[in-house]
Amino acid sequence: MPSRRPPLEGILVADFSRVLAGPLATMVLGDLGAEVIKVERAGGDDTRSWGPPWAPDGTSTYYQSVNRNKRSVVLELTDPGDAELARRLIARADVLIENFRPGTLERFGLGEEASRASNPRLISCSLTGFGSGAGAELPGYDLLIQAVGGLMSVTGQPDGPPTKVGVALVDVIAGLFATVAILAALAERERSGVGQRAEVSLLGSLLAALVNQASGFLGAGAIPHRMGNRHPSIVPYESFGAADGEFVVAVGNDRQFESLCRELGSPALAADPRFATNSARVGHRAELVAALAPLFATRSRAHLAAALNGAGVPCGPVNDLRDAFALATSLGLGSIVEMAEGARQVANPISLHATPVTYRRIAPALGADDAAVRAWLRDERPTLAG
Repeated sequence: MPSRRPPLEGILVADFSRVLAGPLATMVLGDLGAEVIKVERAGGDDTRSWGPPWAPDGTSTYYQSVNRNKRSVVLELTDPGDAELARRLIARADVLIENFRPGTLERFGLGEEASRASNPRLISCSLTGFGSGAGAELPGYDLLIQAVGGLMSVTGQPDGPPTKVGVALVDVIAGLFATVAILAALAERERSGVGQRAEVSLLGSLLAALVNQASGFLGAGAIPHRMGNRHPSIVPYESFGAADGEFVVAVGNDRQFESLCRELGSPALAADPRFATNSARVGHRAELVAALAPLFATRSRAHLAAALNGAGVPCGPVNDLRDAFALATSLGLGSIVEMAEGARQVANPISLHATPVTYRRIAPALGADDAAVRAWLRDERPTLAG
């Protein structure tokens, strides 16, 4: 099928967000072809100074991770002239995304009512920590949400302290929910011709992402606890120590368990009434783990991966990022994209065969597009092209 225009080509996104959740959402929209204008204050997005590590050009790699395919313009909203340019940008935009505390844009005449009056087709998306109601004034930082939202309570070893996930996962999840909301609103606008407001909170996003753990609490009153690398409802679904490092087995059904026992040379385990079904294995977790652990400990991770994957048992070594990217490359996933000026980025995982994602711009320097964007907003140039 011949390649066509990127799916969001012609969509203009006014990005007033900063840090991670909002910038991730707008980068995804940019990858899909949207024109994204990143509006920053004079000091720039906070993540510009979040390092080390730093890229060879001195840019924060954190900032680079969520800001490609954008233009940067510096607008100080406290300045009447810059506030007017911001109003013009919103009036022309298809999408406005922001993560200010509720009420901030209203103080500058850029709130929902004023923006929609000048642009009825506008899709606005507000990202907050705790919503726009009683929690409106609470600051939303990923670590805080992981704590109060329950994620830390189920992360870590049973005898250790509550532990955060090793990446700002709540921001990532909220950013992806925001992207879905925006795409849904764009689709609905095709039918109605008018835009709408979307709101996504970090706390709400985390609770939704707790899926089975949240469902277990709401449906059965079960309050989950920390189990390390183990699963509350599936056994064996955890890490074991192989002869040369940590190794994960993710047995999802009884057939896979039978194959695991056969490959480990202990088929009798699968016939043992304590282990014959998953519910029985969950009830006798300690006995089963004690029986399996010595069988893994005598084998290398490479041997286990070859034997068990060959038998249809999901498994693999606990990789660091070097090994993880090497695996993706060996599988032909194309997870690394080489951009201009030697910048290397994680590729967008979406594969649209007719309208693929594009990588047009590296993350912009602060105010890199000031002259062009300001001239366009003042109607001194017809387009932003170039």
